[in-house]
Amino acid sequence: MAYWKPITELGEAHLVQEGSTLAEVTDDIVKVTETAAPRGWWILFGIASSLTGLFTVCVAYLFYRGVGVWGNTAPVYWAWDITNFVWWVGIGHAGTLISAILFIFRQKWRTAINRFAEAMTIFAVICALIFPGIHVGRPWLLYYVFPFPNQMTLWPNFKSPLLWDVFAVGTYFTVSVLFWYTGLIPDLATQRDRSMTKWRQRVYGFLALGWRGSNRHWQNYERAYLILAAISMPLVLSVHSVVSMDFATSVIPGWHTTIFPPYFVAGAVFSGFAMVETVLLVARSVFKLQRVVLMRHLELMNKFLLLTSLLVGYAYSMEFFVAWYSGNQYEMAHFLHNRPMGPFWWAWVWMMSCNTLVPQIYWFKSMRTNIPVMFVASILINIGMWFERFVIIVLSLNRDFLPSSWGYYRPTIIDVGIFAGTIGVFFTLFLLFMRWLPMVAVAEVKGTMPQADPHLAHAGEEHVEPHGPDHVPDAAVAGGLVPGGAE
Repeated sequence: MAYWKPITELGEAHLVQEGSTLAEVTDDIVKVTETAAPRGWWILFGIASSLTGLFTVCVAYLFYRGVGVWGNTAPVYWAWDITNFVWWVGIGHAGTLISAILFIFRQKWRTAINRFAEAMTIFAVICALIFPGIHVGRPWLLYYVFPFPNQMTLWPNFKSPLLWDVFAVGTYFTVSVLFWYTGLIPDLATQRDRSMTKWRQRVYGFLALGWRGSNRHWQNYERAYLILAAISMPLVLSVHSVVSMDFATSVIPGWHTTIFPPYFVAGAVFSGFAMVETVLLVARSVFKLQRVVLMRHLELMNKFLLLTSLLVGYAYSMEFFVAWYSGNQYEMAHFLHNRPMGPFWWAWVWMMSCNTLVPQIYWFKSMRTNIPVMFVASILINIGMWFERFVIIVLSLNRDFLPSSWGYYRPTIIDVGIFAGTIGVFFTLFLLFMRWLPMVAVAEVKGTMPQADPHLAHAGEEHVEPHGPDHVPDAAVAGGLVPGGAE
């Protein structure tokens, strides 16, 4: 007797718009890569590519004149460069969380958003890696951080936080690319089979690695995907914990605290989810993905934003409590005076308002299901998380132990241009991804639909031609991709 139950009985209701067929879901997702891009895409691509050009000009000028063109000065030697690095790494965290952890726990609602998150992870980490490369002053000597013999007989300094970041973020990037590409293979084969031109068939056929949907292919796919998901899970905790250690291992007031690793991880997931929602809402509107990305998915994301906001708010309060309870006069002066009443008090207000107050609107269902509200809130959360990194780095450095060494930091036009340029790089890569690759996991979404279960075929839910492009082979069931089976 079949153990399948209707999706509504399993608490997974409305993962795809009711009444949708497998063919309609495939068309909605894949036709984006087969038809001319809409006007909205070209407008966004024009803005993003313009910012990318600005980034190129600013970085070229930086290489020509040196890091003196930045606003960094005593005592703030780390400013926008490291602030932006930590912010971009944090944004990339949501991809691993949504794809790997939710996959391990078999949360089927992830299927509508995991491809967005995985791609966002890769592009955000690319933007993050730019800043450690250019802030060292001599990026052409960056190869010294890699442990291989060279003519100077220099070896990496494993006590350097820069080296920790190279290993942590480099590992995270490598595993994320493998995880993203593995999940793409069945969808690339779908694009190959639907292609009407030779060059598209050859390109997508090459990328699909000869996928034919056989039983052996599905079994190998499921095994590889599960292994990569298991490898990715520890990275959610390790990567941003290592980044936080760049600060926590010092004795600077505001940095020397043990709460940094979990605090940074919670903030990274918080900002990453907010960026996923921002991009998802735009793509849902421009490419008409309402059939696949439902209000249910957006509401669940908003609940998760509310949860992580509470965690971040708890970390903020613990910082103040620990500073007061420790009795350390430098910590007390920093947290109880410098942050809320110092020269950068406005940055602290932005951080607290956007990260702790704005998400509280999600206690109300009417706000969790309001598209304009969630779009504005997601942008404000990312602004607040950028200011959090600014507060941690700049406010901790501008006033340390000796009043004689206090100073004020002002960014230059090059600082602003490079940061705005990385936003352009991120969205340029993301828009190209949405244009040429399936932005939603077609095979996984269809695997959550009732029509994917062979035991419902006799009920006449949907008749699919055995050789049609949307045929789900029995091998898919055997491989575990789609639900179903018998006792």
